[in-house]
Amino acid sequence: MALGQFSPGPDMLLLTRTALAEGGRSGVVTALGIATGLCLYGGLAVGGAALLLESFPVVRQGMIWAAAGYLLWLGYKLLRASFATFSSDEKKGEAPALKGNPYVRGLMCNLLNPKVMVFLGAVVAPFLKGEHPHGWPFALWAVIAIQGGLLWSLWALLLQWPPLRDGYRKAQPVIDGLFGLGLVVLAVRLVMK
Repeated sequence: MALGQFSPGPDMLLLTRTALAEGGRSGVVTALGIATGLCLYGGLAVGGAALLLESFPVVRQGMIWAAAGYLLWLGYKLLRASFATFSSDEKKGEAPALKGNPYVRGLMCNLLNPKVMVFLGAVVAPFLKGEHPHGWPFALWAVIAIQGGLLWSLWALLLQWPPLRDGYRKAQPVIDGLFGLGLVVLAVRLVMK
């Protein structure tokens, strides 16, 4: 589960960029938004809804297109910010923030990624087979929720280490451009599969 969580993807890109550009608090808030999405998808996976996406390809395809649109929008915002000229009244050297609430950005990024439910369904399914205690599905859900929120929050706080933050600030336009490009590539890959 942790390996899947920290593999390159939309949630990881958004969280890393937010924590570096907007600080630890915004990073943790983004992580909590992502974890809320994991809670919802974890509940659906424990309830067997991953099979629903496989059974109804139209629903899955609609989610893919919505996710691609959202990733393109985030990528566009980052690319535009990385090439924008700062006006004289903005603080020099401060990374422009993505607009909107970081919690909502994290939640939407996670919810609009159908691969999260498919992944969780695949990870959870073997643990639901056979005999298990009555509260077992709830324990699995709790592991998903707690691990998601805790590990991503710790990542956001780790990114506050001064050498990392200073390095980001020095190369902010280039790094934001790469993050934006990464989101655009992920959006294109989603619809090309």
